[in-house]
Amino acid sequence: MGLDNKYDILIIGGGPIGLACGIEAKKAGLSYIILEKGCLVNSLYNYPANMTFFSTSDKLEIGDIPFVSNNIKPTRSEALEYYRRVTEHYNLNLRLFEEVKSVRKEGSTYHIESSKSQYAATNIIISTGFYDIPNLLNIPGEDLPKVKHYYKDPHFYAKQHVLVVGANNSSVDAALETFRKGAQVSMVIRESEIGQRVKYWVRPDIVNRIKEGSIKAYFNSNLAEVRENEVDILGPDGEITIKNDFVLAMTGYQPDLSFLRKLGIIISDDEEQVPEHNPETMETNQKGIYLAGVICGGMNTHVWFIENSRVHATRIVQKIVEN
Repeated sequence: MGLDNKYDILIIGGGPIGLACGIEAKKAGLSYIILEKGCLVNSLYNYPANMTFFSTSDKLEIGDIPFVSNNIKPTRSEALEYYRRVTEHYNLNLRLFEEVKSVRKEGSTYHIESSKSQYAATNIIISTGFYDIPNLLNIPGEDLPKVKHYYKDPHFYAKQHVLVVGANNSSVDAALETFRKGAQVSMVIRESEIGQRVKYWVRPDIVNRIKEGSIKAYFNSNLAEVRENEVDILGPDGEITIKNDFVLAMTGYQPDLSFLRKLGIIISDDEEQVPEHNPETMETNQKGIYLAGVICGGMNTHVWFIENSRVHATRIVQKIVEN
């Protein structure tokens, strides 16, 4: 391995926070590389096509580059364009569609093997988000092709019987959008109401659609089984069967904590599974390995997001410079 592949910092994850870390490294005069296993800002790319952010555009800015959007709250397509332009502006050292396979330490140097190359780095920043592993329902029929854990575009579901599982933002967006494209939509909701975290300008819409009967909601219920042309729903009054073409299981996602465990990072032994790190420097119990972004919250994927974790990049690079 040549010296060309030796860096002060190797950043795993090319999302907004990974890019922010690259920008801060560049500003500090440190050598760095960003490895992303998918496309640029891959998690945002996988968001629903018509998604609008909860945050205003200024709260999504990185690298002191203004984010100007048509409305106060930007859309997915505007965010993709913004982060692409930021990447180009800073000419970030970025490798896309390159997955990190293994990391081993020799002395004070980390050796990283990817799907395409090998690297050495003094420090590693993990900014891998939480969009990789869907939370499974663990019910019969979940492996059928008609069950989707990622929802992209509503047109696909026109004239179909669609069942949406869940009652938070992604579920509500999917239910409303497919309904407006002519799908016959039902929702299965474990709780007794639509989630309180649903975007405040969207919540009245779904509540009213349910009230008027345009969208059928099964509250205090669970999906019990999926078959080719129907599903079973278990509710307060027992089990019912309804006609079904597609199931949108919007049950959330979780970070790949097994990767952190392989690196020797301690994960809390409880439901939250929070990786051990210093909140001031973001350094883990493994010297030279840092966490940035939503991965810091473990299973609490609603704690960190772009708006409040941009500062992680500054903290990490400041600590590395001080070393």
